[in-house]
Amino acid sequence: FKTYKGKIIDATSRKPLVFAALTVGNSNISTLSNSEGKFLLKVPGNYLHEKLTISMMGYQSQTLDLKNLKHDKNIIKLKPGVVKLPEVVFSLPRDATALVRAVFKNKKQKYYAKPMVMTAFYRESIKKRRRNVSLAEAIVTIYKAAYHTPKTDKISLYKSRKSTDYSRLDTVALKLQGGPFNALFTDVIKYPGYLFPDMGFNDYHFSYKPSKYMHNRLVYVVLFKPKATIKRPMYSGELYIDAQTKALVSAHFTLDVSDKQKSAALFVKKKPKDVFAYPTKVAYQVDYKQDNQAWYFSYGRAQLRFKVKKKSSWFRATYTLNSEMAVTDWHTNTTREKPKDKIRHAIIIVDEASGFSDPEFWGSYNIIEPEKPIQTAIKKIKRKLMH
Repeated sequence: FKTYKGKIIDATSRKPLVFAALTVGNSNISTLSNSEGKFLLKVPGNYLHEKLTISMMGYQSQTLDLKNLKHDKNIIKLKPGVVKLPEVVFSLPRDATALVRAVFKNKKQKYYAKPMVMTAFYRESIKKRRRNVSLAEAIVTIYKAAYHTPKTDKISLYKSRKSTDYSRLDTVALKLQGGPFNALFTDVIKYPGYLFPDMGFNDYHFSYKPSKYMHNRLVYVVLFKPKATIKRPMYSGELYIDAQTKALVSAHFTLDVSDKQKSAALFVKKKPKDVFAYPTKVAYQVDYKQDNQAWYFSYGRAQLRFKVKKKSSWFRATYTLNSEMAVTDWHTNTTREKPKDKIRHAIIIVDEASGFSDPEFWGSYNIIEPEKPIQTAIKKIKRKLMH
């Protein structure tokens, strides 16, 4: 395989573009830029003649020949999308609620109807206040059930590593429902109950925002928020629906955490009796890709921020758990492959991974390029553990 590194920026402002998607030709090989716009892409030798497509919501997609890219320091500029609204916009579905209902009702026709085996890169980081104290990364295998079936997806851990500064994690033991399933369950088409319990669309107000272009395709933007009469923790956010296929291609949503006890019960599964922990931020993102006219899960991200207090003590701290999963390859599960050593839903990779050591650990697998703050934290942690 050959490795390509570089940075994706806005052609006008030169600001880095976060989570821009890079896809090799008509293959399933892909990766994402990180929060600094940087990317690392590993391409098998038999794909080096292909083209590379770079795309991001609100920008014009760009296609380049891989043979023209350098090994390192590639700067790719994306131009903001010029939205020339075609006639289809003026036939915008009148009822936003009806459009959302149709998206979820017709998922068998719009999303993969066959089981899939996906290779994905997963990253899980923990911050105490603003300082990185733990980072775990893994290559996982996702056994994705067909979208129209009630079967739950399974995950197997293939490769993993971690680095943790245990002295900064204190002695407070919290078990949060999370790990890779935190990112995987953002797939709201497969798991609509997490966003709309019992398909309760009547509990929400749906309205339109201005349409946008995503990957050179027009998308309707639907804003949703819970009705004032609903008293339990509910989500609000935006749904991005492809104008042509009427399929959900992306969603961003956050949980109302104003009720500390009710929102804490959703995430904190185990804690000491003298500890009070509650979320102050719960945010999610999910993206889908299209192949052969069918859509599938390609990226999920979850951010959970918690306040932790000890009773009869001055101890208090803020912890942020970030988890993200990017699908880098996949194939349909025609041979009925079964998961080996599947991960439990409540597991956190930090508990399973071993440590950072081999620089060639990942081999030919695509990963999300680490951000500088995380790399710096790893180096500091490694130095601390050596003394």
